[in-house]
Amino acid sequence: MTYDQTIEFLYSQLPAYHRIGKAAYKNNLENTEALDEYFSHPHTKYKTIHIAGTNGKGSVSHMIASVLIEAGYKTGLYTSPHLKDFRERIRVNREMIPKKQVTGFVKKHTGIIESVKPSFFEMTVAMAFEHFEREKVDYAVIETGLGGRLDSTNIINPVISVITNIGHDHLDLLGNTIGKIAFEKAGIIKKNVVTVIGETQNETKDVFLSATREKMSEIFFADNRFMCRLDESISPDGFRKFMVRDMENEDEVTGITPLGGDYQAKNIQTVFQIFSCLAGSLKINCTNITDGIRKVITNTGFQGRWQILNINPLTICDTGHNKEGLQYVMRQISNIRADRLHIVVGFVADKDLDQILPLFPKHAEYYFTKASILRALDERILQTRASEFGLQGTCYPTVVKALRAAKKNASPNDLIFIGGSTFVVAEVI
Repeated sequence: MTYDQTIEFLYSQLPAYHRIGKAAYKNNLENTEALDEYFSHPHTKYKTIHIAGTNGKGSVSHMIASVLIEAGYKTGLYTSPHLKDFRERIRVNREMIPKKQVTGFVKKHTGIIESVKPSFFEMTVAMAFEHFEREKVDYAVIETGLGGRLDSTNIINPVISVITNIGHDHLDLLGNTIGKIAFEKAGIIKKNVVTVIGETQNETKDVFLSATREKMSEIFFADNRFMCRLDESISPDGFRKFMVRDMENEDEVTGITPLGGDYQAKNIQTVFQIFSCLAGSLKINCTNITDGIRKVITNTGFQGRWQILNINPLTICDTGHNKEGLQYVMRQISNIRADRLHIVVGFVADKDLDQILPLFPKHAEYYFTKASILRALDERILQTRASEFGLQGTCYPTVVKALRAAKKNASPNDLIFIGGSTFVVAEVI
């Protein structure tokens, strides 16, 4: 099979959450454990760092990997979902897994795939772990998919467990309260393994404290130790200055980040806390950390987070897709001076629109659309629902047509924002 045929086989034969939603979710680790046994537990051959959370886990994962690369460690990075190419999920340093490795993996291991019948995510985790072993990485940064306790990545025994924050997402799978979601995320906490929590939240703090007591794990809340402030201005090339203060000893560190979202302040705090905890076992200095943050896009190919696509008119995309993430995005949009605001937006069908649509500004002109995936919400249904919240606009059957219309209607001093779904953003990058 060619690479394209291999990817189509994986999509057509294995249930994939990003394509069909809840039907692909497995509420146990049986398949993962069977695959892990078959591959002789490759994740035990290198050190791992495990990251979970509702928002920020992608940004934090990429920044951690970039810092490790700057410090000279050969670094694997497993994240999901991908934006354009499946291989974005599995990287060693900046390099995506080669196409021949993907096709070779499927061809060589067709028997176990047909026997176990794993989900797309379960198979991808196995492929990543096996690839990292083959490449002899020093560290692998592993981002969870959904939740944590029953996530396919949760067979690793990391050197540190990280939970960025807890928000309202995947309520149908993880629980209908913040506390229940936190319990699922806390499932990545391991015995005697240091745990870092990115954001202190009243509804989740006791859940994490209880879990770490049970596991005899030392716990650190990043925002209790580090405070990051971002400059209000973003340079034309998308960089933004930051200052991090260590509130324990009053030290201050300055740097720049290509990730311009306001929400990155919390993620940068989390990264500083992680490497503070690992200071005894890693040869990493402050310059490695600031260089890693500055070069995160160069080092890891990270995309889609407050990404500036054009200047005149200012065109920005962001993959924020739940209540907490979109609150930050909409607040930041409201602070940008523009003559008119154009929003190209689409969602997946299982998104709780009652939670999300009230966050969007009523004065914007909307271009309702849908990504080219099965889970996408029909743009006409979205238009009808949006009108209930005072959001007005026109329907477009594809993201390309919606963005083309926005560009045609926009003047140089306008702002175009594209978002609502990771898959909408993927089609414009």
